[in-house]
Amino acid sequence: MTTPNTENANRQMLKRLSVFALVMFGFGFAMVPFYQKICQVTGITDLLQPNVSARDAANTQIDNSRWVTLEFDANTHGMPWTFAPVQRSVRVRPGEMAHVVFEVQNNGATPIVGQAIPSYGPKHVAEFVKKLECFCFKQQALAAGEKREMPVQFVVDPALPKSVDTLTLSYTFFEVKGANTSPASASAGKAG
Repeated sequence: MTTPNTENANRQMLKRLSVFALVMFGFGFAMVPFYQKICQVTGITDLLQPNVSARDAANTQIDNSRWVTLEFDANTHGMPWTFAPVQRSVRVRPGEMAHVVFEVQNNGATPIVGQAIPSYGPKHVAEFVKKLECFCFKQQALAAGEKREMPVQFVVDPALPKSVDTLTLSYTFFEVKGANTSPASASAGKAG
């Protein structure tokens, strides 16, 4: 059982805590303009939210003064696969991200694992094609009759000699003998 003194003390404590909570809530709101002023005076605002125009935000790595044409070639070596690029060529500016897709289908009656080997023309341009994503990075397992789209994402280095305006990127698939052709490995190959 509570006594009147205890009830009175509890009410007083509740009032004090309520006032304290309201003061702290108000203090939080009052601090926002104070912090903004401090950030403005110290220059922190400029670091956190620089005044960037659309022109300044453009990728400065892209060479907007020229175009480069990339032609694509696809081959298989002794495999019952159909392999071709969706687009035969693309025009890109050096430094610009490009994305192309190749289609492959296993026309054979059994699962086959293949590995794509890239080659470039002219040969000295290989160092200027920077691939970020490519099916050639790992072996590809295709079940009998399976068809798949495989992406290549790349950037042509702006340091590419100005005399080069056309590159050829060729892939040849070779069968990987003795590779695991189980469904688990085929699904793992889809990520590449």
